Amino acid sequence: MNTLAPPTLAWRHLPLVALTAAELYEVLQLRTEVFVVEQNCVFQDMDGADHLAMHLLGTQTLPGRDGRLVAYARLFPAGIKFAEASIGRVVTRASARGTGVGHALMHEAIVAVHTLWGVQPIRIGAQAQLKAFYSQHGFVDVGLPYVEDGIDHLEMVRNP
Repeated sequence: MNTLAPPTLAWRHLPLVALTAAELYEVLQLRTEVFVVEQNCVFQDMDGADHLAMHLLGTQTLPGRDGRLVAYARLFPAGIKFAEASIGRVVTRASARGTGVGHALMHEAIVAVHTLWGVQPIRIGAQAQLKAFYSQHGFVDVGLPYVEDGIDHLEMVRNP
C-alpha cells in the first residue's frame, strides 16, 4: 500500500506567469500523462485558458530531492469557463491515488477559490465516472450531461 499522505504536501497557487519553466513543464507533463496517455484521449490540453487561471500545485518533498508535483488543478474566477467560479484539470499522479491526495486537492482548490475570489458557488465539468468523488466535496449534479473528447461529463455545482 502507498504510504503518501496528504499532510506531506505543500500547496501553492500561482498565475501562469509566476510558474518557472520547470514547474510549467511538470504541470503539462502530468496533465498529458493522465488525460492523454492514461485515459487514451487525444485532445488539445493547452486550450488557451492557462493564462487566465490560477494553478494549484501540490508537491511532495522527499529526502534529498526537490518537491515532486503529485496533485494539480486549474482555478478560474467567475465568468471565464462558467458564470460561476470553476475548478478544472483536476489531476493526481497515479502513484498518489488511493492515499487521500485527491480529496486534499479538492479541499485546497475550494479553499483557494474562496480565498482568491470570495465565497461563492463553484461549477465544474466533471467526468461522469467521478460523480461520487465530487459529491463528497459538496458538488451536486445539475442535470447537464455532455460528451467531451469521447468521455461522458456532467456539470456539477457546489453552493457555499
